[in-house]
Amino acid sequence: MCNRYAADIRKAGLERDYYGFEEWSETGQNVVLEVFPDRIGPVIRKRVDGTLEWASMRWGLPGPPQFGALPVTNLRNVASAHWRPLLGVEHRCLVPFTAFSEYEDASPKGAKVLRWFARPDRGMAMFAGIWRQWEGVRGTKKEPVEGKHLLFSFLTTEANDLVRPIHAKAMPLVLTDRDQQEEWLSAPAADIAKIQARKLPTEALELMRDDETEMFAPPRKKAAK
Repeated sequence: MCNRYAADIRKAGLERDYYGFEEWSETGQNVVLEVFPDRIGPVIRKRVDGTLEWASMRWGLPGPPQFGALPVTNLRNVASAHWRPLLGVEHRCLVPFTAFSEYEDASPKGAKVLRWFARPDRGMAMFAGIWRQWEGVRGTKKEPVEGKHLLFSFLTTEANDLVRPIHAKAMPLVLTDRDQQEEWLSAPAADIAKIQARKLPTEALELMRDDETEMFAPPRKKAAK
């Protein structure tokens, strides 16, 4: 599953829509290039009055207690009783991204190969996300963060014809335009499975060239046994 992505939110072009400013530096939001599990990333959610706002949240919702309640970054089974309380519109969000990664299924043993996918114009798109407030300890053992947290994750779906040859199991649920994004934020919970079942058109994304991905941190390599 996707466990790291890029979110260069300066490419969103939404400063005026959400804050009334022309320059991103005026919004007060930090620019995050790469987002890793349990780290902070930018999301967009609806306020009580229906307008949209940016928020900073930590990636990974607590999973089912019977599996240790470990943070879950990607959600596939929306029929699960554990996730059902979070499927209402009050918990929906958009997760901006400029690229996302998947490990190549055919990677050599002990050396996972990371591939990156992005829009053909290298602009911004959104994952279909859900969020909640949670209280407890997050972060690392070395640097634990205790207190109230805003947490998010995003849905996955069937891999399309571009992603499947690289990573066959699944891919993030990508929302490519404003209509899809508004639908996700406002559709009844009963429609989620239908939205999740839509296959992303192949031409909506491209496999990034190696020279384009040099800006990203290299994947961790496991020592061969």
